[in-house]
Amino acid sequence: MITLVRSELYRMATIRSSWVSISLFGAVAAAFGMLDAYWWALFVGIGAFGISVLTVAQHYQHRTIALLYLARPRRLSVLIAQVITTVAVAWCFAAVTGIAVVIKGGDRPYLHTLIVVPVMAAFGTAAAAIVRRSSWLFFGFAAWFVFVEGLAGQLKWPLPISSYLNAAGGDAFGLEVFVGWAVVALAVAVLTLARDLTAD
Repeated sequence: MITLVRSELYRMATIRSSWVSISLFGAVAAAFGMLDAYWWALFVGIGAFGISVLTVAQHYQHRTIALLYLARPRRLSVLIAQVITTVAVAWCFAAVTGIAVVIKGGDRPYLHTLIVVPVMAAFGTAAAAIVRRSSWLFFGFAAWFVFVEGLAGQLKWPLPISSYLNAAGGDAFGLEVFVGWAVVALAVAVLTLARDLTAD
């Protein structure tokens, strides 16, 4: 497990698109952190989701997943290592980009977001393991956020992004709901791990 996590971290550090994406998400999140803690929490959540999706989906995009599964036939251990990796990187990402929020006196939103960001990373990892295509997930995430949760639900329905934002604001029930969404996504990812790779 430690070897898998180390290799995932090494891959994230050496693939240009990974660290460029993390830097870009980080710059945007930090900039919004200077304006408002709520906007910072939103963009940190988007960043955590993006980091997780890219980390997992790149294996399918570059066809390295077949080699990984040949080296590690237990696919569940690979998924667990990917969850651990993305949770750790997303948490560090949130901790660093939120420094401006802390300086402005937003200690509580900062701490609440640090609690819920790992859940977003696990959710994104599970979604990428299910869908396997980052472009589909990003377009779907954007459309879902704007049309379903934003326009239709007004960010009040107990849906993933709305519950994430509620949890980042300190709502314990929002955290419970979002953890539920992440658990469901991880369960579906585990059930679909055995799918054939040739059609992807």
